[in-house]
Amino acid sequence: MTTAVAPNQISAPSTVARSTGVRSEKVRTSNVIKGEWIKFWSVRSLWVTLISAGVAMIGFGMIFSSVAESDAAAPGPAAFLSNPVDIALGGVGLAEMIIGVLGVLVVAGEYSTGLIRTAFAAVGRRSRVIRAKVAVVAASVFTVSGVAAAAAIAAGQAVYAGSEPTVPLAEVADVILGTSIYLTGIALIGIAFGFILRSTAGAIGTLVGGVFIGPNLLNLLPASITDYFMKYLPSEAGAAIMSQVDSPDLLSQGAAYGVFAAWVLGLLVVAAVLVSRRDA
Repeated sequence: MTTAVAPNQISAPSTVARSTGVRSEKVRTSNVIKGEWIKFWSVRSLWVTLISAGVAMIGFGMIFSSVAESDAAAPGPAAFLSNPVDIALGGVGLAEMIIGVLGVLVVAGEYSTGLIRTAFAAVGRRSRVIRAKVAVVAASVFTVSGVAAAAAIAAGQAVYAGSEPTVPLAEVADVILGTSIYLTGIALIGIAFGFILRSTAGAIGTLVGGVFIGPNLLNLLPASITDYFMKYLPSEAGAAIMSQVDSPDLLSQGAAYGVFAAWVLGLLVVAAVLVSRRDA
């Protein structure tokens, strides 16, 4: 006679741990982070995507800087920007899209292969998996984007063809820091969408549509609405974070940090709640 076994007894992490002789509470967060670090830098598509974002930031910054003011009527960032630092960071727009997709791939890729279920079962507490992925991606993106931003500004000003005076790298440390923080936040938003939607295509579509295309669509609304809500979007808060001077169209830098942090942390909290309440 066969005894029926409840589904939750099969999938419960504690049952898996007991059957293998390993107690889930013995799994330390540091060990989970170490595993995620090895996984991140072992999967070629992930680290290549991150390095590609840095290369794109530097390369496009040099291109924009080298043609600055060479043709004022020409379209593109160089036609609308005069500050050599802003022009040198003209590649950030492309880099942030690549890094956002990276954040999605770190999570949604594992959902598509089923590896995420193995990770949840092995670790026991799903929140540890989320924290480990956030820690690894944040550290990696912050470091690479900081180096890329500094290199983009230095290289861009070295080939700058405009008439404005260039700025020493030491005087734009706050811009480099702000750029690194913004790009790191975009990667974490990508992670949140990956956990929330559990679909690579759906998460990337939501990220691109909500973060990058949404502000352009908002411009179609009446100015009274646009002027108020636009500055609170993640992309506009990021623009204020990376700016050297305050703009009346943007939040102050301090407020921008608060708004951007609220977006990132809010989405991660939603992701954590959903992950804890539904099947993997």
